[in-house]
Amino acid sequence: MSDVHRVTAKRVGKYWELDIEGVGVTQARKLSQAEKTVRDYVHRDFDVAPDSFGITWSYDLGPDYESEMKAAKDAMRFAAEAQIAAAQRTRTVVARLTDDGLSGYEVAMVLGVSPQRVSQLLGRRGRRTRIAG
Repeated sequence: MSDVHRVTAKRVGKYWELDIEGVGVTQARKLSQAEKTVRDYVHRDFDVAPDSFGITWSYDLGPDYESEMKAAKDAMRFAAEAQIAAAQRTRTVVARLTDDGLSGYEVAMVLGVSPQRVSQLLGRRGRRTRIAG
């Protein structure tokens, strides 16, 4: 038995079928009960403490949802990457504007953010630069 169990949760009628790879199958009425159900199952079958192993989850909601879920996850990943890029670009322009003599208040006004956000974007550099207008 490994320290991490892979579980595939599949909706079957009103229940979630929980297929514990290499161990067995059990079920839970609600997905919120699934972890406890899996831990109890493994505990009973292998006489190990319920908190002595990890669980990795995958979900099988059928082909009707597969492409939609992939598209949603891709969009979330794209949005997170875009947010990181936007923050980096904003940090760069904030630094350039303050280097050119704009106050933190002026930078905030130009970019449409709060002076506190300007301070956050400047980080340690902002501690040396006066942010107040």
